[in-house]
Amino acid sequence: MELQDINQKLKETRDELLGILNESSGDQLNKRKDAYSWSISQVCQHLIKTEELYVVAIKKGLKSKEDSFIENKPLEFLLDRSKKLEAPDIAKPTDEILEYQEIIEKLNSSREKLYEILNTVEDSSVLSR
Repeated sequence: MELQDINQKLKETRDELLGILNESSGDQLNKRKDAYSWSISQVCQHLIKTEELYVVAIKKGLKSKEDSFIENKPLEFLLDRSKKLEAPDIAKPTDEILEYQEIIEKLNSSREKLYEILNTVEDSSVLSR
């Protein structure tokens, strides 16, 4: 996938998320459906943490001279929301109550860091390594 395509997909999905956040009240942002689910705020925290982990992984990968191919898995299992996946501890959200503006600022910050590292990539094929 070309860097331009990656950036476009990142923008599209972020715009969709921002649309959901804009339509949500403060109560909705931090309300859980049940004890086993995350609030919208917690989902955003997870996305922020995951994006920051991608930045670290990409930086490390760009410095490495070795290829480290990971088996390609179909994305269908990620898109099937009927099956819950357990997030690793490092990417799990906290129970902290976040206000709308704080969520937006953190999302913008993590995305800015991701764009910064992606903009240093001259050949997008290196990302598949």
